[in-house]
Amino acid sequence: MFELKKKSYFMKNNFLLFAMLISIFAINAQNENEATANKNENRNEVKLNVLFPLSGDFEVTYERILNKKSSLGVSFFTVFDNENGDNDTNYMISPYYRRYFGKKYASGFFVEGFTMLSSIDGMKIFDQNENLISQKDDVIDMSLGLGFGSKWITKSGVIFEINVGYGFLLFNADKTNGHHTIVGKFGFHLGYRF
Repeated sequence: MFELKKKSYFMKNNFLLFAMLISIFAINAQNENEATANKNENRNEVKLNVLFPLSGDFEVTYERILNKKSSLGVSFFTVFDNENGDNDTNYMISPYYRRYFGKKYASGFFVEGFTMLSSIDGMKIFDQNENLISQKDDVIDMSLGLGFGSKWITKSGVIFEINVGYGFLLFNADKTNGHHTIVGKFGFHLGYRF
């Protein structure tokens, strides 16, 4: 009788131990699947503003996805054809932080805060016939701003994005021709997430 109770006790314990091991393995498998799904979400983006080359400018952006709702990025803008444009900006480097409100991974409507380091042509002095008499050195300035936009991503990773943003020069606006107190960001971007 004692041996029968002992066998029954060990059978229950073995069954309980077996059930616990199965549960642990199932939980670990689920966690590994979730981790693998998160690893499969691509986190790097490269984008080109397709509107700017039409006016002699060039802007490229790199963005790093932090999680499904936020990212950090940096844009670089330069002028390559000053003859055809009326742009006093030489270059801009603009880091930003974005917060996404869409249902999909790092896409949909977003708001962003940005800072911008920019080089702008110095103050120009013209005569009565609008001939350039003198020009001061280029002005380097920082600005802070806010923007918003929307991003769409195809299953193959192609990105379509529109955005607009405005900021204010912080230090040297008085050393330009006066219309550089506000900086703007806008565009239609095409890119790829990898």
